[in-house]
Amino acid sequence: MPSDSLDQLRQQLAEFARARDWQQFHSPKNLSMALIAEAAELVEHFQWLTEEASRTLSDDKRHEVSLELADILIYLIRTADQLNIDLLQAAAEKVAINESRYPIERVRGQAKRASEYTDQD
Repeated sequence: MPSDSLDQLRQQLAEFARARDWQQFHSPKNLSMALIAEAAELVEHFQWLTEEASRTLSDDKRHEVSLELADILIYLIRTADQLNIDLLQAAAEKVAINESRYPIERVRGQAKRASEYTDQD
């Protein structure tokens, strides 16, 4: 197994929680609430920026954003672990669904919800 695998990180996070007796607090409900709070913290870094400014962050801001993304990943992995969900398998399934819902020839260059496409698109 590669040293940077998702499963290795899952195990490391589970051990981190076990060692601190935090498993009792890591219900799917609590973890998903923590995940959304971290996602809101990520959004704060981009609020009021232009599209261009959001792509050209300073090194310090980029580092802060990386830590928020890490928090999101950690809570996502912990939530999936508590529900015994294989994130890579779930992501592969979702990509296949999206490929079917958004065929290239129909959606290229457009950003709509799947239900908004008509036969004329």
